[in-house]
Amino acid sequence: MQSAAELARGVLGTVRRALYPPACVACGTLTDSEFALCGTCWREAGFLAGALVCDACGTPLPGQDDGPVHCDDCLRRPRPWTRGRAALPYRGTGRALVLALKHSDRTDLAKPLGAWLAAAARPLVLPGQALVPVPLHWTRLARRRHNQAQLLAREAGRHLGLPVLPDALVRTRSTKSLGHGGREARAKSLEGAIAPHPRRGAALAGRPVLLVDDVMTSGATLAAAAQASLAAGATGVRVIVLARALLEP
Repeated sequence: MQSAAELARGVLGTVRRALYPPACVACGTLTDSEFALCGTCWREAGFLAGALVCDACGTPLPGQDDGPVHCDDCLRRPRPWTRGRAALPYRGTGRALVLALKHSDRTDLAKPLGAWLAAAARPLVLPGQALVPVPLHWTRLARRRHNQAQLLAREAGRHLGLPVLPDALVRTRSTKSLGHGGREARAKSLEGAIAPHPRRGAALAGRPVLLVDDVMTSGATLAAAAQASLAAGATGVRVIVLARALLEP
């Protein structure tokens, strides 16, 4: 027999669904369940689970998944982390969701996106590992009011059963948007821009780190964060992002 509290929650849930029926988190089309994608957006999303991807940066590659491989870019320019994955390509549905989370105050998206991030991250999980979101500079955090990487890390940590260290790294200076710069310009802009927190960075010492961000483009931001983590004493760094942008060589 249901308790009074369970009965009340059921009634409230029914009323809420009647007033606010579940809708696709990307386009708003009505769906059968909450925090889901409609069929069209799901097909367009192109989830990377099961696809052949670069073991270092998560970019999709032609062929079938039959073992660890690396893309030409990672072979030419080794990363300061060992392995990386992405849940989605940064296009279509994936791009729309990233931009909504980052710029449109859609913090509710952290729930489904964090679950997808956790699913993509499972092959990277190690004993004693901690999730560390890539930090924002305080000026950008004040304008945006949230760090999307931190929102994703908290939700993913809940699914993975891993601790989240939200303040282990800090941005020491503000940097310009990297979206339209070349590879070398991105790397130069990030030199020395991320460092271990003067006090909380010590929590990284002696443990593996899983860095979390919303998008990987050239990888310059994640490289700076990985180098800072290693400088703080992390035993190794892996990276997980919600979406992987595909760059021209």
